[in-house]
Amino acid sequence: MEILELINSGSQQLKRKNIYSHKLDSEILLSKVLKKRREELLINLSQKIKTEKIIEFHRLIKRRSFKEPIAYILEEKEFWSKNFIVNKNALIPRPETELMVEKIVKIFKTKDIFILDIGTGTGCILLSILSELKNSKGIGIDISQKAIQIAKQNLKKHKLSHQIKFLRKSLTQIYRQKFDLIVSNPPYIIRKDIRNLDDDIKKFEPKLALDGGNDGLDVIKKVIYKSKSILRIKGMLALEIGNEQFKKVSKILKRNKFRIRYLIKDYRKNIRCVLSTLEN
Repeated sequence: MEILELINSGSQQLKRKNIYSHKLDSEILLSKVLKKRREELLINLSQKIKTEKIIEFHRLIKRRSFKEPIAYILEEKEFWSKNFIVNKNALIPRPETELMVEKIVKIFKTKDIFILDIGTGTGCILLSILSELKNSKGIGIDISQKAIQIAKQNLKKHKLSHQIKFLRKSLTQIYRQKFDLIVSNPPYIIRKDIRNLDDDIKKFEPKLALDGGNDGLDVIKKVIYKSKSILRIKGMLALEIGNEQFKKVSKILKRNKFRIRYLIKDYRKNIRCVLSTLEN
């Protein structure tokens, strides 16, 4: 069988399962199997493929046909121009989160700061920020031991052990330390709305990283309350929030002596990240 036939066959299988990106996904999965860049495949469409590779390709196509996210099948996801190891024990890094990283890097580019990343998951936020802020340090915490294992793998991969520690801890276990910046992409989906999410999210991504409680704000509130005692005065809290949560979150921040400094909108112009400072 040739590359072109395989791509088309995989694409047809995925199309039948209503997977919008069927052609691209088929190309990406064949690239994975053949350990070649997608561009290489597309200029060698008549190349013959060995039987064992064809079998492996169809196995991956089958996984994708059940709506398993491409990132989990590939076990990697690009974020901030770096490849991060991912698996089903941590949320897949999202492009809108890069907008938060970009703003933070811009604000702190010339400063040496101490950062706490709450609910670190793959570690992509903290690792991306500190790959840019060479003289700064940080701690990433998560209550999931399996997520911390992934973060530690990414730490090793990106060679930032001199700047970062990843720890399995909850918020309540952080005290006697003061941070210049706290970042968090907490769970913010309203519990009853999880069932309405796309299959590739609700069936595969960890519930722990999605479920924000009855109003979607359970963890956000905890992060804001805790940040009051562990942020330096004038320290910054950068929070990723859900669509349409800004009004409620801004009220909670103001009640807790935070002053909103910057708002970051996603590609659809929804406010998705709030950067605020702790006032006296």
